[in-house]
Amino acid sequence: MVTLKKSLNLLAAVIFTAMSVFSYAQSSGKELETTTQELEQSIDESLQNSVAETLEAAAADVGNTTQAEKIAAHIQHHLADDYSFVFFSDEETGKNYGFPLPVILIDNGLHVFMSSEFDFGDKLVEKAGQFYRLYHGKIYKTDAQGHISYDDKGFPSNEKPIDLSITKNVASLLFTTALLFVMFLGLAKTYKNGPNNLPKGFARALEPLVIYVRDEMAIPNIGKDKYKKFMPYLLSVFFLIFLLNLLGLTPLGFNVTGSITVTACLAIFTFFYTQFSGNKDYWKHIFWMPGVPAPMKIMLAPIEVLGALIKPFSLMVRLFANITAGHSIVFGLISIIFIMKEALGVAGATGVGFFLSTFLVCLEILVAFLQAFIFTMLSSLFIGSAVAVHDEH
Repeated sequence: MVTLKKSLNLLAAVIFTAMSVFSYAQSSGKELETTTQELEQSIDESLQNSVAETLEAAAADVGNTTQAEKIAAHIQHHLADDYSFVFFSDEETGKNYGFPLPVILIDNGLHVFMSSEFDFGDKLVEKAGQFYRLYHGKIYKTDAQGHISYDDKGFPSNEKPIDLSITKNVASLLFTTALLFVMFLGLAKTYKNGPNNLPKGFARALEPLVIYVRDEMAIPNIGKDKYKKFMPYLLSVFFLIFLLNLLGLTPLGFNVTGSITVTACLAIFTFFYTQFSGNKDYWKHIFWMPGVPAPMKIMLAPIEVLGALIKPFSLMVRLFANITAGHSIVFGLISIIFIMKEALGVAGATGVGFFLSTFLVCLEILVAFLQAFIFTMLSSLFIGSAVAVHDEH
């Protein structure tokens, strides 16, 4: 009996001890769970506060953007090519007023849609399971979230589809080309009916310019016996550049001749016209200049080849740089209205900006003609040097 009683007391002590340990473990687990939840809640609140502070700081940075920075961004946007025409932007609502242009992409098939689907870069466009994003004026392929990856130099490394879109520059070129056809159809019809007939209407204003290109550029530089062959090209280049320059001064936002790709294309055409029109004397004066000692010929040949390549390069850079500088200065003078509004008042800043920009726009009309004249004059000069027959004696 004594042994049984001791055994029962021992069993009771063990059960009591186990229950105490289990109760302590359960309470500790609850306390640990409560502590974990409080810690997670604290971390979530910290992250939310951090994100909110970051967004507020970003919004403050956007709000604190200076007027000069906004104007610089607007000028940069005007000079660059785009997938839509934007005439006016409302900063308060973030809306842009203009019209979209067709986007044509080749990527596992042909995808054609309007640029308005991008909403000026705020939305992704999904076509046939492929996602596209408009980012800094370029179209990139992305994932469903629109992520953009960057290389070591900080440039986007996303794959780009083959882009055949009708951008602002392309649309401007097509519009200007159609306008030239309309302008010259009447003049061509007049000449077709008789060489001595007088043109009528707007064609009468074009005839003095045509005669000017013929008498002041083509004939003096190419010669009376060979100039007719190159008149179509010279007239096309002159009037295309002149009209594009004039349209660039309108609110339409044209800046075609301020694009290096367009001026490069025009310069390449002049280069090919020159080289394919070159006669025997032209190539002889480049590779084996007559009347020069043989050692000097070997030294001069690379220089002459380099000179033939530099000529179109100078045409490209001259037209691009002058038009780009002109547009930038006009926008800079217009920006006086906004920058000096506090110092001069609305009326004073508007008056000064209007006077200076109007004066420069009138000057830009002269520059528009001058740049078309210089490009055409130099083109005729280069072509004339290629077709000229030299008297070796």
